[in-house]
Amino acid sequence: MTTTAMTHYQAEHFLWECEAGVGTVTLNRPERKNPLTFESYAELRDLFRALVYAEDVDAVVMRGAGGNFCSGGDVHEIIGPLTEMNMKDLMAFTRMTGDLVKAMRACRQPVICAIEGICAGAGAIIAMASDLRYGSPTAKVAFLFNRVGLAGCDMGACSILPRIIGQGRASELLYFGRAMGADEGERWGFFNGLSDAPEIDAHKAAVRVAEGPTFANGITKTQLHQQWNMSVDQSIECEAQAQAICMQTEDFKRAYRAFVNKEKPVFAGD
Repeated sequence: MTTTAMTHYQAEHFLWECEAGVGTVTLNRPERKNPLTFESYAELRDLFRALVYAEDVDAVVMRGAGGNFCSGGDVHEIIGPLTEMNMKDLMAFTRMTGDLVKAMRACRQPVICAIEGICAGAGAIIAMASDLRYGSPTAKVAFLFNRVGLAGCDMGACSILPRIIGQGRASELLYFGRAMGADEGERWGFFNGLSDAPEIDAHKAAVRVAEGPTFANGITKTQLHQQWNMSVDQSIECEAQAQAICMQTEDFKRAYRAFVNKEKPVFAGD
């Protein structure tokens, strides 16, 4: 089996750190509110693809530098060039951006976003595609595609966003392109919590995931994603198979032994 060691991965277009099973992506162009470029899109996609095979990362935190999360695609480095492209090149770009979301959903590691300030366009999509989201009172999330003459159906928004906040609320954000404030986002279920230190909240959640039964957590993430396309009966059968697999893990046996001995289980992910 081929595995990838991500602890010493060297990122070129963002910052990457990995410690104690938690990887941290920092979008690091604070002077522009951390916009994405063609290159950073592709490298993020490749990072999450590589995480599928990583044994040294069990959770991922995503954050932005300088008090903002991400302002979306860079106006000068992406938006301008897109207006000059032919259909073939445009399709290559939109498929590439969609592949980032696919890669985030396909890796076994839960992805946890810490969101401050501006979280717009592709930044809002990255937050949406994550498994957990912690925000600050300054957070403003905007799926602003409508405001630049584009459809709201970008990178899976029409599929994923209604499942998080509901069809009517998602429709409002996608039709109007308006910003969703922090309190509104928490009330609607977009944010798992708000605080003045969302990075700390996100890191605590990541550590908790990494210290848990990580093989089983990966199964949970897979099931949460795949069961969108299943009937209830199919889901029940799929979960029966998944749980039987987890019952063969050493972590399951460790939990039993710890319970018998009135101890806290120490999971190892096997």
